[in-house]
Amino acid sequence: MRVRGHSVGWAAALLLALPGAGCRCGPPESAPVRPPPTGEAGGERPAAGKVGVKVPLPPGWSAVVAEDDSLQVGPRGTPVLRVDLRRGEGAARPSSEALAESAREQFSQFEISLDQEEDEENLALLRLTIAPKLPDGGVGMHAPVMLGAKRVGEDLVLCASLPGASMEDVRLANEACREIQVQSAPR
Repeated sequence: MRVRGHSVGWAAALLLALPGAGCRCGPPESAPVRPPPTGEAGGERPAAGKVGVKVPLPPGWSAVVAEDDSLQVGPRGTPVLRVDLRRGEGAARPSSEALAESAREQFSQFEISLDQEEDEENLALLRLTIAPKLPDGGVGMHAPVMLGAKRVGEDLVLCASLPGASMEDVRLANEACREIQVQSAPR
């Protein structure tokens, strides 16, 4: 979604830009999504095994593996959550405070409102509302964003809502991120 020259859509890519989490800088390039294998319905999909995470999916949601090996989940045909696995980087899990600070730095051209902040021993979750700052001093269209980082054993799982996610999609993505499990690395 673009509003007066400002991209609200990739705000969720903030999580993937965290240097402390061993992530690439800047928003990810758009990666084509691999089509799901035929014959597979919703629920927990075997495609997640390729990525190494198991995501509990709400009814009607499905999962696909993108070309960059991220797992993208959401209502069929509309991914709203991106999940990235960083093997062996669990100790680098950022706190919710670090996520919020990075959001403020990365998105200085946006008005950011913190709606939920959660920081547990192995989990940091944020729900934000962002809106681009307009030249006339106002703000553009508001958009919900979810960012999460979860340590599972020695691994780090990063979650971020994708462009176009509704408030309800972000809430469901938040819960899915909370319950993610990591599968053993292939040998």
